[in-house]
Amino acid sequence: MERKYFGLLFIVLGFIVLAFPLLGLIPLSIITGFIVTILGTGLLLGGIAQLRENTSIGILGIILGIIALILGFGFMFSPSLFSWVAGFIIWIVGLFLIIEGIIGVFLNAGGFKWKGVISIIVGIIYIIIGNFIKDPVILGILIGLWLLISGIIMLFIKE
Repeated sequence: MERKYFGLLFIVLGFIVLAFPLLGLIPLSIITGFIVTILGTGLLLGGIAQLRENTSIGILGIILGIIALILGFGFMFSPSLFSWVAGFIIWIVGLFLIIEGIIGVFLNAGGFKWKGVISIIVGIIYIIIGNFIKDPVILGILIGLWLLISGIIMLFIKE
């Protein structure tokens, strides 16, 4: 019975986020930013502690900690940065899929040719989606659609 209430809640939230897309993106961006900031703090403190034992590992930890802190605060205060990074990561994955697909097509050993063609097609789709997700409004709409679809599925799943 609880699942049905959560399903209805997800549907209502989905419609609200579809009407106001940034309402879905801002909380996700703030929560992710907070988690990345905690990660950055841990990396920074770990890097400082590691300096005595291994200087290169300590410096690497400090550099990664600073990068994570910058991204974490950026995500918390700029949902558009969060959206851009999400789109960029999806774009990079699409690029890797295309490269892997091209290699598979040229190897043409053991059925890799068709796997390569499929990888190229999926990679192109990823790059297109990555370019759209860079827009915070579109990412918010996708979050709203996810809430709506999840709510509908929750309503029709038998316990």
